[in-house]
Amino acid sequence: MWLVRPVGPEDLNDVLALAESREVHVSSTLPASQDLLVARLALARNSFLNADRSGSHRFLFALEDTDTGRLKGVAGIDARAGNGQPFYNYRRDALIHASHELGVSRRVDVLYPSHALTDLSQLCSFVIATGLADGDAIELLSRARVLFIADHRESFTSELIAELPGAQSADGAVPFWDSLGRHFFDMDFATADHYSATHSKTFIAELMPHNPIYVSLLSEAAREAVGQCHRLSGPTCDLLKREGLAATDYVDIFDGGPVLKAHTNRLRTLVTSHCVELHGEESNQGDLCLIAGGQGENFRCTLAPVSTSLQGAARVRPGVWQTLGLSPGDPVRIAAL
Repeated sequence: MWLVRPVGPEDLNDVLALAESREVHVSSTLPASQDLLVARLALARNSFLNADRSGSHRFLFALEDTDTGRLKGVAGIDARAGNGQPFYNYRRDALIHASHELGVSRRVDVLYPSHALTDLSQLCSFVIATGLADGDAIELLSRARVLFIADHRESFTSELIAELPGAQSADGAVPFWDSLGRHFFDMDFATADHYSATHSKTFIAELMPHNPIYVSLLSEAAREAVGQCHRLSGPTCDLLKREGLAATDYVDIFDGGPVLKAHTNRLRTLVTSHCVELHGEESNQGDLCLIAGGQGENFRCTLAPVSTSLQGAARVRPGVWQTLGLSPGDPVRIAAL
């Protein structure tokens, strides 16, 4: 059985292994460093302990295979993008260059440095093990976060964003970075991405150009990469779009990957979910649903068949509510798969 729960200090080694692999991921805010992860897990624990209070919380969830006890994925929510610092992107726009004398008019695509998305709630830090990108596990891991938001609504903003990794070639080259950022940072993409995840973001403002960037001056590969996601992030992107997030005029400042956005109260899982009482039954019938219960550090979410009684109670096998750490009669939030 799959279980999504808050990450704890005991998960450090598994989380580090996943952070180093980054086989399917949404953002680079999960540092592949043991010392930094210790601090990140401690911050996540404190965030869960104070989940009922608004603030710059950084939640981190684990996807656990309960049969083995091993972690197979991690997903996060930053209650406030930037966490007290500017959250940088490029905003896509256009300028019209015209000459009345020559009778020439041309629309030119431009990228403007921006931190307009700062402080919006952000889905981030998504990593999942090889082989799980096309099944129920990836949907559970991604959508469980929305069920958490639904039960802790006051801690999150009215709009939600997700930043996906940008296009890379098979040899690891990042066209957008190689055509733009490398000239100002004098480092490869992996190093800059690492600094972004582990250091203060002020270095971005210090080194990136403050003036608009003319897209036509970038390489052909870089132009094609603007707003395109990494080839491994296709399943994640599809999940987020089915959730209701849509592409915006913003792209990642390093690799040009797309930034998706939605009104939080219109997220599919939030809108279609409902609260019921949990009860047990021996049969394994009913529709497959996400089932979430518990507040803050006690939050748990799993996937199981659910049958509904005439009284509106959710009936599941006893092993399900035991996995959730709940008892018959406890409230849960369910959403169809």
